[in-house]
Amino acid sequence: MRVKAFLLAGALASAGPIAAQDTETRQLTDHQQMVHDIYRDIIGFRTARGHQQVDDMVAYLTKRLSDAGFAQEDLMVTDYDSDGEPTQGLIVRYRGDGSSGDKPIVMLAHMDVVDALPEDWDRDPFTLTEEDGYFFGRGTMDNKYGVANLVGTFIRLKDEGWTPNRDLYLAFSGDEETGMVSTRAQAKWIAENVDPAFVLNSDAGGTALDDEFKPLAMRVQAAEKTFATFELTVSNPGGHSSRPRSDNAIYELSAALLKLADHKFAVQATPLTRSYFAALGQSVPGELGDAMRAFAENPEDPAAVATLQSNPETVGTLGTTCVATMLRAGHAENALPQSATATVNCRIFPGIGVEKTQAELARVIGNDNVSFKLMAEVTESPVSVLRDDVRAAVAKSLAARYGKDIPIIPYMESGGTDGMHYRTLGYDTVAVSGGASRSQDMYAHGLNERANVDAFYSGLDHWTIILKELAGG
Repeated sequence: MRVKAFLLAGALASAGPIAAQDTETRQLTDHQQMVHDIYRDIIGFRTARGHQQVDDMVAYLTKRLSDAGFAQEDLMVTDYDSDGEPTQGLIVRYRGDGSSGDKPIVMLAHMDVVDALPEDWDRDPFTLTEEDGYFFGRGTMDNKYGVANLVGTFIRLKDEGWTPNRDLYLAFSGDEETGMVSTRAQAKWIAENVDPAFVLNSDAGGTALDDEFKPLAMRVQAAEKTFATFELTVSNPGGHSSRPRSDNAIYELSAALLKLADHKFAVQATPLTRSYFAALGQSVPGELGDAMRAFAENPEDPAAVATLQSNPETVGTLGTTCVATMLRAGHAENALPQSATATVNCRIFPGIGVEKTQAELARVIGNDNVSFKLMAEVTESPVSVLRDDVRAAVAKSLAARYGKDIPIIPYMESGGTDGMHYRTLGYDTVAVSGGASRSQDMYAHGLNERANVDAFYSGLDHWTIILKELAGG
C-alpha cells in the first residue's frame, strides 16, 4: 500500500446535489449546522463500488479537517486496490500531550456504501432529503452518520483548543461493504504504528427506541458473526430450448435454494446472547419482550425460539443464517441453461466456522451436482470486553442526552463491520454509535434508507462527551 500525507488546497470538492428539502424550521447551533452540512455533502458522494467516488469524499474530508487546523502530517490518505477497483482510506491523528501515559484510542467508520439505484427510490438516494421527521439518503445510517459525527467532533474539539491527554485516531475505510482490503491494511498499520489501548466503532450499536421514540437501551456491539459468501453452481450440457432435458440447471438450483429457504441452523445460546435478551427484554413490550425474557431463562423454550426466529431484528442473534442474495443463469432465451449460479450470504455464529457451515448446507441440499465456491477470505473474530471506563463514558453521554440512566447492553452483531479485523489483532473493539432508531426504521442496505432527524441532532454531543471522559476533559 502507499501511504501519503494529504492536504487538499483550493475549493471544496464537489459533492453533487446537496440541497436538503427542509420541512420544518429548527434553530441549530453552530456545531449542529456544521455536522449537518458535512452529512449533507458526503451523502452526495456515490461511494458505492463501481462509481469510484471514495477519493472525492476523502478530498472533501481532508479539506474540512485541514481548515480546522489539523496538520498535513496528521492527515494520512492511503491508496488501495480493492478487487480491481481503486479506493482510499483516511487516518486522522489528533495529537495529545501524553500526560496520561495511556495508549491512544482509535475510532472507526467506513466511507463506502452499498449502491442504490435512483430509479428504485422514492427520492434521489444521493441527495440528502429531510421529510416527515427523517433524513433520507444512502448512508444516512450506514455509515455516513458515523463519519460526519466523528469528523464534526474532531473539528469541534480543535476549535475549542482542547488537547487530549493521549493521542486519538480516526480510521475511515473505503471498502467495508465489499472486499475490506482497506480495512485489513488499516488495522495492520494501526497495530504496528499506533498500538491503541482499545478501539471504538461508530458503525454499530446505538440507542434502541420504542414505537414512541423513547429510549429502551444502549446496545454496545461486543462481537459479530463471521461474514462468508458462497456461490452455488449447477452445470449442465445445455442444448436447444425446443428439446428440453429432464435435468435443467435452473430447476436443480431452484430446488436446492428451496431446501435452503426451509432450513434453520441450530440455536446458539451463549452467555452474551442470553444476557442481552434478558436485559433488553425488560424494556421491549409485548410478545417479543416476553420471548426475549423466556429465551434468556430457557433457551430451549420452543415458543420463544419461534418468536425470535420469525423477527428479522432478532433472528440473526440466535445462530447462523444463510440466505440467497443474487442469481444468474443461462445465456440465451432459446437455449437450455449450461449453468445456474446463486450467491448465498452466510452470517456464521462465532465458533462454528466456515467448513462446518458449508458441510451443513451441502447436507441440506443433498445434491452432488451443486458445487460450492467460497468467494472471499473469511475473518473470524473473538468477543471483546466492554471496559469499565468506556461503559462509564457512554453512560455519561446517555445521561446528558436523555436526562436519565439508560441500560447499556453488550450484544453480538448479526452483520459484519471493520471491527472484526481489529479484534483478530487482539484489540478490544466495541461499537457505540451515536445513532438512535426504532426497529421499524432500520433500512440500511435497503430502499429509502433513513435516519430520524431528532435522533440525528441529539446524538451530536455523543462523541465529544465520550472522548473528554476517556482522554481528559
